[in-house]
Amino acid sequence: MAIGMNDLKNGLTIEYSNSIWRVLDFQHVKPGKGGAFVRSKLKNLRTGTVNEVTFRPGDKFEQADITTRPMSYLFAENNGRVFMDVETYEQVNLPDDKIEAALKFLLEGMEVKITMYGNEILGAELPSTVSLKVTETQPGIKGATATGSGKPATVETGATITVPDFINEGETIIVNTEDGSYKGRA
Repeated sequence: MAIGMNDLKNGLTIEYSNSIWRVLDFQHVKPGKGGAFVRSKLKNLRTGTVNEVTFRPGDKFEQADITTRPMSYLFAENNGRVFMDVETYEQVNLPDDKIEAALKFLLEGMEVKITMYGNEILGAELPSTVSLKVTETQPGIKGATATGSGKPATVETGATITVPDFINEGETIIVNTEDGSYKGRA
């Protein structure tokens, strides 16, 4: 289905410039002189790069048919990760570079959504928050509050995040997977 600049909206996936893009942000601009245009921020789903693109009224592109499948993470193998489709039990090996952003918070047994374009796997989408155990941090400070500056903590996946001063080793915390921020105790 061909769409134009007026059909853009956040989250839409399009085929543009020989790749698959997700619209992250867009803004209709109507200058005093000249024709209207759309300034957009697009993320390449194959490479992960973000570009700013300007669309004019005559520009047309196709909407990309993206599907997501629920899969369960099983284990690491060579330079990839093995996932199992929860409906068909089919196993798929994804290279680490395709799911690089998800690796910081990925645990065995975790259910993720694998994004696909036809048979091509584009990436993995984690739940918005995950519960992780703190494996290494400085001892907690008695009487510390959540409004302090915080301290670094390493969680069981190896990622380092900033936590409040009162968090100790061995505690389970909730982490936002989009920005890696501390959300609270589990």
